[in-house]
Amino acid sequence: MGKVIVVGIGPGGYEDMTIRADEALQACDAIVGYPVYVDLVRDRYPGKEFHSTPMTREAERCQLVLELARSGKTAAMVCSGDSGIYGMAALVYELRGESQEPEIQVVPGLTAACSGGAVLGAPLTHDFAVISLSDRLTPWETIEKRLDCAAAADLTIALYNPASHGRPDHVKRACDILLRRLPEDRLCGIVRNIGRDGQSRRILTLAELREAEVDMFCTVFIGNSAAKTVAGQLITPRGYRNV
Repeated sequence: MGKVIVVGIGPGGYEDMTIRADEALQACDAIVGYPVYVDLVRDRYPGKEFHSTPMTREAERCQLVLELARSGKTAAMVCSGDSGIYGMAALVYELRGESQEPEIQVVPGLTAACSGGAVLGAPLTHDFAVISLSDRLTPWETIEKRLDCAAAADLTIALYNPASHGRPDHVKRACDILLRRLPEDRLCGIVRNIGRDGQSRRILTLAELREAEVDMFCTVFIGNSAAKTVAGQLITPRGYRNV
């Protein structure tokens, strides 16, 4: 019996991958994942067995990695960012069920909220929420409630999966919800292609964010009431200077 290692590879660049993640991929026999994530690591780990399944076939992908482990292989499931934050770790556990075999190890990684925040400056220095705008698995009514509650609590908000071809207006819809409680000049940020070629960033207001073009390669940040810019960097003071 082999084992499954669910590996968070960070935002994409090797420099942002943890040593533990690199060692896991060096030691495994097979690497499984969404095609984009498999392609990010393919050249660095030659000689491995590579498998991928497209979007919406996550369960099939996780069954495959379990089957590879049951055949005696060490199989790595690669996830963008962190393996447990919108990653495949929970689904692998669910599909294995109450059995203790094959062994499952979870290797954490650098999630987009952290890596994207660093590109903007330091917007997550105080309490924050991470909310996905994808309604493929979560009803929009639930997403709307979470956005409203986060705004009411004055949390900094990181938005994942802000738009796609099938839902191009979700950021605009999210901004309309947030604008019920937040001012139009609330500071926000967009980071695209975090840690990859073509990385870009933009600091803007909530009103400007409503009209901005974003896609699945973007992570969006909405500042709390304390957010400000210092030398062109978006930061959220926690209050250390006041103690």
